[in-house]
Amino acid sequence: MDNISVETTNNQKTAIKTSIFSLLSNIILAAIKGTAGYFGNSYALIADAIESTTDVFSSLLVLFGLKYSSRPADENHPYGHGKAESLVSLVVAGFLMLSAIIIIRNNLIGIFTPHKIPNLWTLYVLAPIIIWKEISFQLVIKKSKETNSSSLKADAWHHRSDAITSVAAFIGISIALIFGKGFIIADNVAALFAACFILYNSYLIFRPAFGEIMDEDVYEDLVKKIEEKSNLVSGIIATEKCFVRKIGMKYHVDLHVTIDANTTVKEGHRLAHELSNTLKKHIPELANVLIHIEPNQ
Repeated sequence: MDNISVETTNNQKTAIKTSIFSLLSNIILAAIKGTAGYFGNSYALIADAIESTTDVFSSLLVLFGLKYSSRPADENHPYGHGKAESLVSLVVAGFLMLSAIIIIRNNLIGIFTPHKIPNLWTLYVLAPIIIWKEISFQLVIKKSKETNSSSLKADAWHHRSDAITSVAAFIGISIALIFGKGFIIADNVAALFAACFILYNSYLIFRPAFGEIMDEDVYEDLVKKIEEKSNLVSGIIATEKCFVRKIGMKYHVDLHVTIDANTTVKEGHRLAHELSNTLKKHIPELANVLIHIEPNQ
């Protein structure tokens, strides 16, 4: 197995382990928040628990997507199964939107429904949860960058959204406790604010994932790097067209280069292989590199 294959396998294993961490974390926190919100009379904490519950399902999806996308290429999928990652990211964004809609509905009802002031002890539940969710975000977002995983990035933003909803719940409960019954709806308003933030994050996850599925051309920096490294191969005069698309954790490249018009077919074939190997060596995140040879005029 070559170095690129080993690195790809290691990235997949890292992403899967990180996804399992997210799944277990979300299950535990959803149970804690739901129980504390119910017995502590906090609509914001219940809304937070709902958001964490959707996180559980989204983490399951991310785990499935990572495992499925790691399958090798086959006759029906010559480019592999990496697009599953982007599809999962879209579904994760959908789960976020659904959780936001549920939170908005429940708290609009809660504003006009008399309920008790939240208990003080709910704040002691929320404080460590906020810290833990932010730590989780930092850990998962770091692993998403290391592995170049879009679905892991979406999962990371679930943690950040969860942290924000918990902060909003903390503020809302605090206001209700400090100022009394006249400010009891602060708990609901905080939950509504959190829901709006969740919707915004849903868009941030949806947009790049949709771009990956549509093979959107948004890789200018990578194209420049490819052009720069192509110049390292003797015999390559210039690069012309360069198309890049992301599939899973890797990039697939279609590159047009010019060589001396008098070069033999055999030599041109050798140059194409040398260029492909050079690019993969210097840019490990590249998977397939298809070289099209053009004669200079």
